[in-house]
Amino acid sequence: MLKDFTKMETFLTVVREKSFSKASKKLGISQPAVTQQIKLLEDYIDGKIVDRKKNGIKLTKIGEELHKIALKLDKCINNSEKEMLKLLNKDMIFILGASMMIGNYILPGILNKIQEEINNEIMLKIDESQTITDELLERKVDFAILESPVFCDELVHREWLEDELFLVSKSPLPKLVRKEELYSFHWICREETSHTRKIAQEAFDSMGIDCKSFDMRSIVTNSTAVKQMILKTPELDTPTVSIISRHIIKDELDNGQLYCAKIKGYKMSRTLYIAYLKERKRDAVIDSIITYLMSRRRI
Repeated sequence: MLKDFTKMETFLTVVREKSFSKASKKLGISQPAVTQQIKLLEDYIDGKIVDRKKNGIKLTKIGEELHKIALKLDKCINNSEKEMLKLLNKDMIFILGASMMIGNYILPGILNKIQEEINNEIMLKIDESQTITDELLERKVDFAILESPVFCDELVHREWLEDELFLVSKSPLPKLVRKEELYSFHWICREETSHTRKIAQEAFDSMGIDCKSFDMRSIVTNSTAVKQMILKTPELDTPTVSIISRHIIKDELDNGQLYCAKIKGYKMSRTLYIAYLKERKRDAVIDSIITYLMSRRRI
């Protein structure tokens, strides 16, 4: 059992997330698979290790002891994997694929650290989520971080960051905007196939807002273009606004060039995912990148 650390990893994730369902999302496996792996552990040690409660899980006494052992094993494995990375061919270039927003606005700040973690050179490839997924399946990309994941049996998907979307403008905005006020703005929007537009559309539909009645000034094909158009909008009494990820406008918010607001009573967000081939599930390089990324879930 100890030679097969997968079940121990599942156990550690259940404890960390305090939930079987959340653990399944983090591990990229089904909830029944999580339950089965915990059951196999319990059968092996001939004792119950986890009690499922309405508000989460609670470890039994045996479970607490097993958790201490699992933590020690996890630490040893991580240290061993770091040693293994030193043996890799340094001429190998690791190809990291990323969706547009992630590649252009999140990864530049941490890419050097990821390279240090795997002690190897990384080539960053930025494209649409579907294209990156296709190249991951074709083994042209080693690892991917996606805004709009395309789930399939060959890949493991794990939740990484929550990306919140905001109403943004060059003109000062209140912290909270009432839904009725949305009709009074000029709008710059993404194209209909955009994932950002889909999230915004779902939000508006749930609030009973008819966005077809908005004063639409432009439709553009990427978030960087949205930001630039808003930055170059002339000062008017009526604000020009759009829906955009906070990661894209972080610098402009910090220096006062742009302002953001939430829509009262509603939070627009999406989950960013990491993805890799199932056949590389125990790859030392992949494991090191995952460990680092999971430690940076509050970027």
